[in-house]
Amino acid sequence: MEKTTIINLTEEEFVHPGNRACSGCGLSIVYRMGLKALGKDTVLVVPPSCLTVLQGLYPVASTKLPCVNVTFASTGAAASGLRAAMRALQRDDVNVVAWAGDGGTGDIGIQALSGACERGENIIYICYDNEAYMNTGVQRSGTTPRGVLTTTTPIKGKPQEKKDVPAIIAAHGIGYVATASAAYPLDLYDKVKKATTLPGPKYIHVHTPCPPGWNFETRYTIKVGKLAVQTGLFMLYEIENGEYRLTGASEALVGKPRRPVAEYFAAQGRFKSLDPAIVAAVQEQVDARWQAQG
Repeated sequence: MEKTTIINLTEEEFVHPGNRACSGCGLSIVYRMGLKALGKDTVLVVPPSCLTVLQGLYPVASTKLPCVNVTFASTGAAASGLRAAMRALQRDDVNVVAWAGDGGTGDIGIQALSGACERGENIIYICYDNEAYMNTGVQRSGTTPRGVLTTTTPIKGKPQEKKDVPAIIAAHGIGYVATASAAYPLDLYDKVKKATTLPGPKYIHVHTPCPPGWNFETRYTIKVGKLAVQTGLFMLYEIENGEYRLTGASEALVGKPRRPVAEYFAAQGRFKSLDPAIVAAVQEQVDARWQAQG
């Protein structure tokens, strides 16, 4: 598939200019680009999250597409039901897209997502991972990295490692799993667009910087997102029919020096209590992971 550039990117918009997102919100970038890739024949399924705030409630919604707001644990099941309804209406051309945060995906909603994957439901599932329960006040989630300060890990930060949700979903053997970043919107666009052409369950995990939750200035959303990739902490890749490959900015890093992870940590206040020993340990982990990439 030809890579998208700012020259050939569709000009059609499915998000109105005004919304309730925080200033500098990474999700607003992810949502705008994702909907461009999905197009008008799309129905969204969204659990409680920052996205329900961003798009607002009828009749003052910021998106032009139909959206079903569902309970926290039921996103994958509700999307499965919508797909069945589309089949009954002979509208298999409609994209059924579940769009949830990390808490609603890797924690509260993982059973419904796992079930949809195991059944082979023809849906797209997009997780925007801002690494905590941001909508309810920055509580730690399963994908919160080790050492991050949240309102429920207030002293030395979260002691556990970040949950690798894409690997969990890939273990279901579905045809397409990908990672993306708000800081690389065209890579995200291409992956969502590809997902619309493939059968069965598709899962895309998007690293999504959050200025208030991560404690950085709103103007640095893209900078922080790029640092996660440039340090090798977050890798952009696809797993298509079991074949793994790096993509975009991560693919370009193979065999080249990466920026130290300490730069990424220093750019955010949520890591201010991080022990130097943990920083060194994370750098070793990242180096070992990249050595395996060749």
